[in-house]
Amino acid sequence: MHSYDLTGWATLLAAEVGAAAALTGLLFVAISINLTRILANPILPSRAIDALCKLSNVLLIATVGLVPGIPERVFGWVALAIGFLAWLVPTHLQYRQLRQGSADWNWREHKDWIITRAVMTQLATLPFLAMAVSLELGVGGGLYWLVPGVLFSFLGGMYGAWILLVEILR
Repeated sequence: MHSYDLTGWATLLAAEVGAAAALTGLLFVAISINLTRILANPILPSRAIDALCKLSNVLLIATVGLVPGIPERVFGWVALAIGFLAWLVPTHLQYRQLRQGSADWNWREHKDWIITRAVMTQLATLPFLAMAVSLELGVGGGLYWLVPGVLFSFLGGMYGAWILLVEILR
């Protein structure tokens, strides 16, 4: 069955590795061009980490999926570890930012932005965790969870790159 057999996914995984690498490179350029502005803003450094987590999550998971002969269950465990870190880091940063706030940044004024960012983080990372659990249990969709995970990770990563490259200049 395709949802639990990595051999049929090699072409998609290879395409995702290339796309994730290109987008991660774009993000690094955006960060390096605007590093002074990013560091001067209390919320943008975590925004950069958030976008990097989303894109590197896809890059690492897809790369591991391309290892010849890797058992699907091993792939699932590795994807679970990578996906958990990609979920934990931005979620922790967002939570800490909400709790701390600052004199320069009032979360109530940015409530829509915070909710959008938090929802996008969950949409980008939880499908990879669902995929890992599904591969271990052998039920629930298996590798098909890659598709929404990749799509939301790319959307979130590109949006983050846009903020750090273009919107920061406004």
